[in-house]
Amino acid sequence: MSRYRDVALFVLLAAIWGSAFLAIKTGLEAGLPPVLFAALRYDVAGVIMLAYAAWRVDHWIPSGRAEWATVAAGATLMIAAYHALLFVGETDPAVTSAAAAVLVALSPVLTTGFSRVFIPDEPVTAATVGGTLLSLVGVVVLVRPDPANLLAGGAVAKTLVFLAAGSFALGSVLTKVPDADLPIETMQAWSMTGGAVLMHVVSLAMGETQTFGVQWTTGALVSLAYLALAASALGFLLYFYLLDRLGPIEINMVSYVAPIFAALSGWAVRGEVPTPYTVVGFLVIFAGFAVVKRSALRAEVASLRDVLGS
Repeated sequence: MSRYRDVALFVLLAAIWGSAFLAIKTGLEAGLPPVLFAALRYDVAGVIMLAYAAWRVDHWIPSGRAEWATVAAGATLMIAAYHALLFVGETDPAVTSAAAAVLVALSPVLTTGFSRVFIPDEPVTAATVGGTLLSLVGVVVLVRPDPANLLAGGAVAKTLVFLAAGSFALGSVLTKVPDADLPIETMQAWSMTGGAVLMHVVSLAMGETQTFGVQWTTGALVSLAYLALAASALGFLLYFYLLDRLGPIEINMVSYVAPIFAALSGWAVRGEVPTPYTVVGFLVIFAGFAVVKRSALRAEVASLRDVLGS
């Protein structure tokens, strides 16, 4: 019974995170400045996650240089850079909810590649290089840059989303490099809070309209509430629970289920129909992930067979 519950929660998490791309689109079209929008999301989510960390773990305030370095890496790359680039990229109508989700699905592959570089215990192998290059081919299929006109067709916006995925992947590796024994709840909570502050600074530097100048339409409020409460707070609570239950390999697979829900929500609400390039790009990216993680996936399949056969 617990296995069925885990599967149901996994699908729920994929649905929440997949539909978040639609919520971003909706909020941006309601007139919310992209970086400010992302900052406001984590103003709310950061407070909620700090309260959760204080309740859930004893060590909920970082201490020492190594722990604050971990938080700084998470705040700068996993929260601020990732969301600022993603939200700006999604301002382009050419970047559909499904396309953005597929590009973000590249993160697990890039994470493995970065870990081979920055973590000495994980050497670079031919499979890592080959799988990463295969996934990058999938990105090219999806972005389809036109050498004659690189500023057209959403190529620049899709590249920003790709860079967002790279920022998240690099951050997820660098948060493991410092010699710090920091609970994941604490790291995420303080990273969210610090990332929100950084995005407010960037928003001011960009001259974005601040909150008193934003037209708070119903769409804008609903989008912000969904992203802060559902996609961030509830989403990460589900993530922490499933991380303990399933382990890092299985929970990372949520990145490859989320694009399905991104496509479905985009089609149902906005009439966005995924192009063949989106589908093929996703399949190639997933193939690259399978090459990089072939041993771990083989072990997971064997474990699943044991569970189903028992």
